[in-house]
Amino acid sequence: MSLITEDNSWKYSSVLNNKNYNFNKDKILKILSKNDIDEAYNIISLWDGYISTPLISLNKLSKELKLNKIFYKDESKRFGLKSFKALGGAYAVQKISKNKKDIIISTATAGNHGRSVAWGSKKLGLKCKIFISEHVSESRAKVMRNFGADIIRVKGNYENSLNECIKKSNENNWQIIQDVAWQDYKLVPKLTMAGYSVMMKEISEQIKKQQISHVILQAGVGGMAAAMVAGIARYLNHVPKIIIVEPESAACVLESIKSGKIEKISIEKESLMGGMSCGEVSLIPWEILKNSVSDCVTVSDDYISKTIKFLANCKFSDKKIIGGECATPGIISLIGLCNDVEIKKKINLNEVSNVLLFGCEGDADEELYQKLLNL
Repeated sequence: MSLITEDNSWKYSSVLNNKNYNFNKDKILKILSKNDIDEAYNIISLWDGYISTPLISLNKLSKELKLNKIFYKDESKRFGLKSFKALGGAYAVQKISKNKKDIIISTATAGNHGRSVAWGSKKLGLKCKIFISEHVSESRAKVMRNFGADIIRVKGNYENSLNECIKKSNENNWQIIQDVAWQDYKLVPKLTMAGYSVMMKEISEQIKKQQISHVILQAGVGGMAAAMVAGIARYLNHVPKIIIVEPESAACVLESIKSGKIEKISIEKESLMGGMSCGEVSLIPWEILKNSVSDCVTVSDDYISKTIKFLANCKFSDKKIIGGECATPGIISLIGLCNDVEIKKKINLNEVSNVLLFGCEGDADEELYQKLLNL
């Protein structure tokens, strides 16, 4: 029985075409410059343990969906931190600290960003304070503590933890390393995005002369997605169709693209995709995403467990892949889009398509991963 037709599953929740689409390479590279991107790669590629993460062919899935190729960037292998975020927070810590030893680093996190900041702080011998909401698992908190960070739990959601981080950091003169931009706080998020862009440098070399036709990018506050768009502008000679995927309960990019301005949404129910459960797109990513994204799609949590199992059990590829909850929405949305004949045709998904997906984390939350794997 076909993987994608069993129990008539695999649907996306909503889809939106961007009426303001206009990919402008020069404009994108004014926001995150070629120099920013190149410097990040030159520095990060010299770190101990640096190696390009695998670009895996989801050959079984591409055959089922009648697509030419599906490439899956496997970030579970990144510096042993199990997430692409290892590239961003730690890089920003290094750039901002400038070899000073007397500063204290702080951040708010849903998990993976904080892990990178804690790791980066430990490498440089810096003290680190990390604020997490009540929804962040103890499993994630423990990993950050193991890197020497002090963990401060805050009642409420991610936004509450960020507000508390800003308040305490201002009171104590701590240096905030955040992946979210706000008014008068834009340098650090830009550095974080520059770190993420290393992924696209690697991909541009791994695909050799093949052309990517479609890219599906996860968005929380939009930093990784915007960094990949800037990476596309920097490294690729052509422009693929760029699709944003979000949880249906936290579609802040989709709502912003719909209205043409940043929309803050109220999250009624937190998604299992915790790192993507964000109510507002960040300022710098928005400047890149608002015109360069061709379509937005949302997905429910219903298919996360099945996708994790299929990755682990070699149903999508010849290789076993450890993909966490936030690694799944690209696959879920692609299958959903392909199951909708009209939409599939509209966005030109066909037998010559080469689709790029991001497995942006492995089992970063080991307890949740095992739970979802065994559902």
